[in-house]
Amino acid sequence: MKLLGIGSRIGHPEHGKGVVTNVSSKYYWVTFLESGLETIDLDADFEVIEAVEDEVDTVSFFEVERSLVKILEKWSDTHEKVAIADKWKGGKLILDPGDATQNKEMPIDTFFHKIVMVRDRIRVMEQKINSSTLDDQDKIDLQQYITRIYGSLTSFNVLFKNKSDHFVGEKGK
Repeated sequence: MKLLGIGSRIGHPEHGKGVVTNVSSKYYWVTFLESGLETIDLDADFEVIEAVEDEVDTVSFFEVERSLVKILEKWSDTHEKVAIADKWKGGKLILDPGDATQNKEMPIDTFFHKIVMVRDRIRVMEQKINSSTLDDQDKIDLQQYITRIYGSLTSFNVLFKNKSDHFVGEKGK
């Protein structure tokens, strides 16, 4: 059995995707996206996504953390924890149709989460466009559409706790 080094990426059936942050004689210390830091047996059942060999104890925790953040940003469609404004916590969204049909209610936290997912997916699309092989004019045209999409979503800024998380469309001239 060949040992994985610090920085190796794995997929675990129970914990999901993670990065090896330390290796002992019996365990891998793995920081997982979903469950955080876990220890798993060296011979546990997992998929090796990217192996780093002969690197045991040569990478600092800071470097591993920085690498993990970059990996998550690259492969995930969410980038950060976004806080809902305090006044909306525990609230509910009520959609009241104009006819005699029944109202639709949902926790505002659920709605907020969906808005954040939309924003994050637009950001991923923007990154993919910017790194694509499209010519510059096509990239500019698509970027203008994305800016207009952000502008259409500014009504939802009232839900965000931090102004830095707000949608921003085209600035006034």
